[in-house]
Amino acid sequence: MASTSPKPNSSTQRPVIAVFCGSSEGTSPAHREAARSIAHALHAINAKLVYGGGTGGLMGELGSTMVSLSGPDSVHGIIPTALKEFEQQYNPGGIDEAKYGRMTEVANMHVRKDMMAKEVVEGGEGSGFIALSGGFGTMEELMEMTTWNQLGIHPRGVVVFNVERFYDGLIQWVKTAVETGFIKPSNGGILKVAATAEECVEQLRNYECSEGRMKLRWDQK
Repeated sequence: MASTSPKPNSSTQRPVIAVFCGSSEGTSPAHREAARSIAHALHAINAKLVYGGGTGGLMGELGSTMVSLSGPDSVHGIIPTALKEFEQQYNPGGIDEAKYGRMTEVANMHVRKDMMAKEVVEGGEGSGFIALSGGFGTMEELMEMTTWNQLGIHPRGVVVFNVERFYDGLIQWVKTAVETGFIKPSNGGILKVAATAEECVEQLRNYECSEGRMKLRWDQK
């Protein structure tokens, strides 16, 4: 990612919030409700949503709810070609952008994450990353954005929405990693935790980079 800090005029731009979440809906209706509540919280602050572009599970619930509130121009789905082809079984005529937002097709998962991160970095104040409940893919995206923050690749906040204590295990792992010397105490708070959608947005708005964050230059060739 070429840019590692917000644009000079970011205070006048709309926040851009990337949300990572499952393509499944989970066994509890609380997860779908959490996805809808995130859409309402983003709409309330006039934020733009960037997400994985899926139409099923929490991704579909999030994207379609946000479009219904803020319109398709406020939603950007970024989907790899292989997953777009997978989506054809649910959307034979292609993904309906009037329902799920503007779609960009990319070559692979790496390009997808890079594009999502770049949009967040270039967004206005309060931009950042939120993780709803999900599986391996959600966890991988969440951990990479957290690591990128620690390495100084981006300065944006990363928040987990701990729906029905879904992320309790991860929260304990971070504490254990700090206690056993694998994460610096000053970096233990890079990953924030929220219990409501409104708190997720507030955590991003008030986010301050960790003092232990590495100040590396990533624009060198």
